[in-house]
Amino acid sequence: MTATETRPDSAPPDPSAPEIPPRRLRDAMGRFATGVAVVTAADADGRPYGTTANAISSVSLRPPLVLACLRLESATLAAIRSGRRFAINVLAAGQRDLSERFARRAAPGTWDGVAAERRHGVPVLHGTLATVECVLHDTADGGDHEIVIGRVVAVDHVEHDAEPLLFHRGAYAALSGEWA
Repeated sequence: MTATETRPDSAPPDPSAPEIPPRRLRDAMGRFATGVAVVTAADADGRPYGTTANAISSVSLRPPLVLACLRLESATLAAIRSGRRFAINVLAAGQRDLSERFARRAAPGTWDGVAAERRHGVPVLHGTLATVECVLHDTADGGDHEIVIGRVVAVDHVEHDAEPLLFHRGAYAALSGEWA
């Protein structure tokens, strides 16, 4: 499917709809606090890639499916297409450095000093709150992103009450510890 085609089950664009400025949409969606993860993959040659993402979600329990939204120009997305596997590494509050490292474009040295291991051929970060390892199940058009859907093949998570790394209104945030 090309970028100009529409899926048969989707409505065609409405030419009378107002143009929403990207910054306005980003500011509105920034009010929705999210967790922060690093999506990791290896290409067909085994080279590791990773990118910070907060657009991740569980999709289905039966079969076990999750999704991540990655920019079309993402080197990690290209590695997922090539290697057909990826992992979602959910970051803990103390892992802001990993979030910032993998938020930058892939460059030599990105993985230097990063505590990780290979599982099912994919780099998995150490010390995260949870890791969800996947094989590529499907992809979908997401505008300037691609929605990558993975079938879960392994899950690991910490058993203690570690705090998550959060993102809200364009900045890192922490839980207040108070319940409404």
